[in-house]
Amino acid sequence: MSKQLSPASNRPSHRAVHAATAVALVLGLSACGTPPWEQPGMGSSSSPSTSKTPKPTVSAITNELATGSAQHSLVAGPATLTVDYWSTLSMDAWTADVNKPVSFSLSGVLNPDDLQALYLSRVTLTTTVHGPDGQLDSPAPFTDQSTVSPGYLIKAPYSYSQTFVLPEVDSTATGVTLTITYELLVQTTPTSAEYAKQTAVDTLTIAIAPKP
Repeated sequence: MSKQLSPASNRPSHRAVHAATAVALVLGLSACGTPPWEQPGMGSSSSPSTSKTPKPTVSAITNELATGSAQHSLVAGPATLTVDYWSTLSMDAWTADVNKPVSFSLSGVLNPDDLQALYLSRVTLTTTVHGPDGQLDSPAPFTDQSTVSPGYLIKAPYSYSQTFVLPEVDSTATGVTLTITYELLVQTTPTSAEYAKQTAVDTLTIAIAPKP
């Protein structure tokens, strides 16, 4: 015997009717035209972006003698030089208005070493003076030309030492770069009177201390 549904069970509940109506409204809105937030002039207003101007970077002045001394290694052909630089004047006294001594000592080895001699025939020091706005007037170059022939023997354990004194520079100077050129003579054989010339160039940067 089949059961008959009562009229009440065939009617949709009020809750279901309301849910269906809500879905229909949502579908209707999504299908009709452009949403307000996508219409011209209706977008969200954003405040104008402000770009920050980067601050200039202040670079520290290099001072290779800040610890009192510096050692450099140079290669010129078969010759390898070891050069020590220092100053007897403390760095806080390296002001623009005083004489500033720069000392250096160098010694070399040969590779290959066939027992030839190694000589220094000439050394030249050129000074470039730097200021806050660029290069400033520089003193005349210093030169030491060997007074013995063929040159000063610098093959280890022998060495060459020298001191050049930089004069007063511009009062606005912030540092100096020293370019040192070493002209070498390498004996071709241990008994030969012929020599091969080699040149090694080095640079040393030293800060100028502000005047107290």
